[in-house]
Amino acid sequence: MGDELNSQAGGDVSLEEGGGGLNRAPISRRTLLTGLAAISVPLGGALASRRVEPLMRKKGRTIKFGYVSPETGPLAAFGAADSFVIGALKTILARGVLIDGVIHPIEVIVKDSQSTDATAAAVANDLIKNDKVDIMLVSSTPDTTNPVSDACETNRVPCISTVAPWQSWFFGRGASPSTVYKWTYHFFWGLEDIEAVYSDIWEAIPTDKSIGGLWPNDSDGQAFAAAATGFPAFIKTLPGYTVTPSGLYPDLTTDFTSQITLFKGNNCDILTGVPIPPDFTTFYQQAAQQGYQPKVATIAKAMLFPSAAQALGPLAENISTEYWWGPTHPYTSSLTNQSCAQIAGRFETVTKQQWTQPIGFVHALFEVAIATLKKAKVVGDGSAFVKTLSTLKLNSIVGPLDWSKGPVPNVTKTPLVGGQWRASSSAQSGYDLVIVTNTGHTNIPTASTPEVIKAS
Repeated sequence: MGDELNSQAGGDVSLEEGGGGLNRAPISRRTLLTGLAAISVPLGGALASRRVEPLMRKKGRTIKFGYVSPETGPLAAFGAADSFVIGALKTILARGVLIDGVIHPIEVIVKDSQSTDATAAAVANDLIKNDKVDIMLVSSTPDTTNPVSDACETNRVPCISTVAPWQSWFFGRGASPSTVYKWTYHFFWGLEDIEAVYSDIWEAIPTDKSIGGLWPNDSDGQAFAAAATGFPAFIKTLPGYTVTPSGLYPDLTTDFTSQITLFKGNNCDILTGVPIPPDFTTFYQQAAQQGYQPKVATIAKAMLFPSAAQALGPLAENISTEYWWGPTHPYTSSLTNQSCAQIAGRFETVTKQQWTQPIGFVHALFEVAIATLKKAKVVGDGSAFVKTLSTLKLNSIVGPLDWSKGPVPNVTKTPLVGGQWRASSSAQSGYDLVIVTNTGHTNIPTASTPEVIKAS
């Protein structure tokens, strides 16, 4: 079993300075396969090393990580792979990380935001006040990242967040361009990146350049729909393009007839938006029933996941979305030396499900936290941790990260390309997300070019 795991990891794993590795002990197959934590094994190479570590090692106190994401509710697709990734990380990190000559076990305490900002804030405060976490990690949409980050800023606890456009995280919390948060840091792409990706796709397909904007009344929808800083302002810079906003509708709307009628009446050949997954399924099925079918649909958030394509069936063909991470990205984990292909492939082998984009970013949260701890060389000093994080540079599984560059304080950006859903008999859901544009990131290979949505 150990040799198999080591070959899956693509090399030995070291969390110690100088490549010393972990204080490893043999682990049985039964242990590995017990519970959700054990099935995740993409980091299993750390458990397979046969090097003999020194028997005497100074032991330090346990470092507590809190982790919050939407495991249930309408945003649950974002957290669907968490048990896989965090389960493997728990197994490895519990054996200890060497920080300035001392081995510190790491405990990970996971909480579910239930896809609401109120619950996210409540569980964050519980982790801070009752579990006494040293470092908070949080992923997936502003509904979760923002309230958790705010709780950490208030309570002076270091927080690293991801999987929310940086404007939705930064300005969505009431910041101005000059704001500097002390305790909270973020990595992800921004509206400028998704605008560039989407416009590449729009330009590749002949249309009348009339765009329908499907924007909900939540943090993402407000950021995307903002007249001065969102998509409407960007679209005005594109020669010949116009936009018809939907108006900010409430999440979990069940009848989109007014939006569909509006887009049909304005001959919107292009549809764009940032709905939550169940809302877009409802909208697009109703649009098909009411005779509205755009030539291009670039849909953020809702169309990221194989489950979304599966829910739409044939209607999913050639719907476009942002592509932040996948098996063909040319990056390597700083924790395990695994490639993106190895991590995604292991997920599919073990779970019998199709890989999903958040896998890489959940993994990267732990990369960032461990790298910062090791560089800071202190445990239990939050101020030293965030000071180190503010200038951290790290080559991660999601690409190069550098908090010294901005675009605003506390934020570093990650690469973004564009994909389309294509039918595939080999994919578990029946659809593959295929990269069709990579402007600005040509090291991430394309597999096709943008295609028009075919008449249903």
